Amino acid sequence: MNYHALAEKVTQHALGFFSAPGHQYLSYHNLGHTGGVVKAAIQIGNHYQLNDHDFFVVLTAAWFHDMGYFTAARAAHEAASADLAIKFLQAEQVEESTILQVADCIMATRLPQTPNNQLAAIVCDADLFHLGTDAFWERNKLMRKESEMVHIASTDKSAWREGTIRLLQSHHYHTDYCIALLGVKKQENLAKLLQKQQESTNKKTTEKVTGNNSNTITATIETKKQPIHSIGTRPDKGIETMFRVAATNHQRLSDMSDNKAHIMISVNAIIISVIIGLVVRKMDSSPNILLPTLLLLTGSMVAIVFAVLATRPKIPDGLFTKAQVADKTVNLLFFGNFYRMDYQEYYDGMMKVMADRDFLYGSLTRDIYSQGKVLGLKYKLLRVSYTIFMYTLIVSIIAFGIVSIYFV
Repeated sequence: MNYHALAEKVTQHALGFFSAPGHQYLSYHNLGHTGGVVKAAIQIGNHYQLNDHDFFVVLTAAWFHDMGYFTAARAAHEAASADLAIKFLQAEQVEESTILQVADCIMATRLPQTPNNQLAAIVCDADLFHLGTDAFWERNKLMRKESEMVHIASTDKSAWREGTIRLLQSHHYHTDYCIALLGVKKQENLAKLLQKQQESTNKKTTEKVTGNNSNTITATIETKKQPIHSIGTRPDKGIETMFRVAATNHQRLSDMSDNKAHIMISVNAIIISVIIGLVVRKMDSSPNILLPTLLLLTGSMVAIVFAVLATRPKIPDGLFTKAQVADKTVNLLFFGNFYRMDYQEYYDGMMKVMADRDFLYGSLTRDIYSQGKVLGLKYKLLRVSYTIFMYTLIVSIIAFGIVSIYFV
């Protein structure tokens, strides 16, 4: 099935739906929001390198997930949106299993979100992607405006803020990508809301005291405000998830580089073995193939050397000093810095790391940075290896061709 063509049909259908008369009055659940969800779904899907089928499922669910606002009650809009998607896909003769996946992704966006697979998780995170971005404040204003319009009544600002705080506190992203990318910013948005709530409470308390005390011209109640990074709103969980995801991604990239190097070493080793075993025997009868053979042998050998350099381990001396621990300049999370130390010395150092938040996060940051530097060198050497291999093949084949035409 041509999912690219089907995805284009879905897009055109959705654009037509939201542009239809009567489908443009909502300030939030409109084409702007849906288009943003689709864009976020594409971003997340690209990160996980979804195949054509899965991309189609995610994008279709993203386009349809809020259409039910215009055909049913707001509380049941997910089911209505799923029904609209099912009817459209059935008309396009899409297989039943794919239709059910799309419907499942749409239903998963119902609050509280309940995705039961990766595709549903991607759609859910795309739907509330803005919670972890700077666009949150503008989108929240539009949501409030829409609520007032639908209920034909103004919404108290404090009450709306409290509802938004509850949403952010109860919500969590489901994909590692969004947790790492958006988690910290979402916590910052929540912290600002809590700060505004505290300021509003302080203001009301001050006004109340001032009004009740006629002998007091100004009454000030000093309330210790909770800073953005205080316990309870500090985005520790998001930061730790970010480090975990970054370390996992670096490990995956390192494994990929090792596999690429292994491929390069194996292929060139086979080429060298074949040349030595077959071609060299014919040197006496065909001396003209000497130069192309030497070119191929030399290029393969150099490619192997760079591939080996990319995988050759480099280990530090495995020692650290108490001064380095005191100055917070040593990374005790990397084995190369402590494998020659006594356990007690390492234990004492780790206790200091774990007792100091800045030291701990500094060590994690240094570890991620060091991994990145190593990966950069690995991939640079691999690029040289693959480039040499590619040009060696081209030049050698051309040389063998010339020899076979003019000298044989």
